[in-house]
Order: sequence, then C-alpha cells, then structure tokens
Amino acid sequence: MSHSILQDRPAAGRRLIEPLLPYANHPEVIVLALPRGGVPVAYEVATALKVRLDLMLVRKLGVPSRPEYAMGAIASGGIQIRNEEALRAHPIARGEFDAVVERETRELLRREQVYRGTRPPVQLKDQVVILIDDGLATGASMRAAIQALKLQAPARIVVAVPVAPIETLQALRSEVDELVCPLMPDWFTSIGHWYMDFSQTRDAEVIELLRRAWQREDCG
Repeated sequence: MSHSILQDRPAAGRRLIEPLLPYANHPEVIVLALPRGGVPVAYEVATALKVRLDLMLVRKLGVPSRPEYAMGAIASGGIQIRNEEALRAHPIARGEFDAVVERETRELLRREQVYRGTRPPVQLKDQVVILIDDGLATGASMRAAIQALKLQAPARIVVAVPVAPIETLQALRSEVDELVCPLMPDWFTSIGHWYMDFSQTRDAEVIELLRRAWQREDCG
C-alpha cells in the first residue's frame, strides 16, 4: 500500500485540502494546529483555503515508565483529561501524576510564550474551527483540544488529520461536528509508521510558519 504512505507533514497537509475545500475563503473559519507536528500540516491547509491559522496548545501526559503512552492530556485554559484505561493498565501514585502535570504545564506555558509572543489569543466564539494534527494514536491530545475549544463556544468543530486508527476516530465522532481523515489503516502501530519522513518538528519551524501565516493575514 505504498500509495498510502505520507511523504512528510506538508505533503500530509495537502491530502487534507480537497475534503476541506467547502471551508475555503470564509472569514469565520480558523485552522488551529496542535504543535509541534500539527503546524506544518495545518500551514498547508490554511494557506490553500486562505483562512486564518493559529495554535491549540496541548500536552500529552505520558506514563512515567512509558512516556509515549498517554495517561491523559492538558490544554490551554487549564483543561486536564485523564485516560482512565491507561491509568488502570499502568497504576501510578497521585504524586507522580501531579508531577507529570506540573512539568507539562510548564512546557505548555513556555511554548505559548515562544510561539505566540505578545500576539493576543484568538476569539473562537461562533467561529468554525478546524483542529489539525499530524495524526492520531490514542486521541488523548485531540480530546483535550476539543474540550478546551468547547469552553469557547465555537459554531462548529471539525477535526482533520492525515492518519488515525478507526477506533480512535469512532471514539471522537460524537465529540465533533465533522471528522476528516484520508488514511484509516486497519492495522495501526504508530503515526510515524505511515510517514516516510517523520522527523521532529523544531520550534524554529513552528515560529517561521506562524510568522508567514500571520504576515499574510495582517496584510490581507
């Protein structure tokens, strides 16, 4: 199934453009990227659709013994989600859980400062919001993003990702108005498995793509 392998994050973003074309050129539409990996994907979409781009900051809470395994997530605005299934499989002490939350909260605030600087947060009330990441595994981060978003009363929530397992998408379906995912493998090991180049997105790249997008908006 070589046609299903994504070249890299920008190429993955281009796979999302066609299904999202109905949202092109609408002033009330905003694309929110989950940094860092979601930013190069979302940049392609926002640029092609000529809509605004901003960030939804979310941090996965990794199980201390298996950091890649999400026992929950946090998002901007003090949102905290617990993955009870993961916590049953990997029971950890309350203090350990809180230590991870504290560490990830510090990183979330650092990123907010580094990426946004003094740019005021976007108002999302009554907006059509398209949440984009480079893929979903457990969906914990995306679920935190959705919950954070709902507090701001958007008109519509769309989740668009290049690749995700079917069961994760099914679990999210009732939470949002629309789901877009071109690649839904029956057999899923990790997001990176479906990319030819899944190298870490760096802060500098995130900052540069946002700068370009915001320059376009401010001139627009």
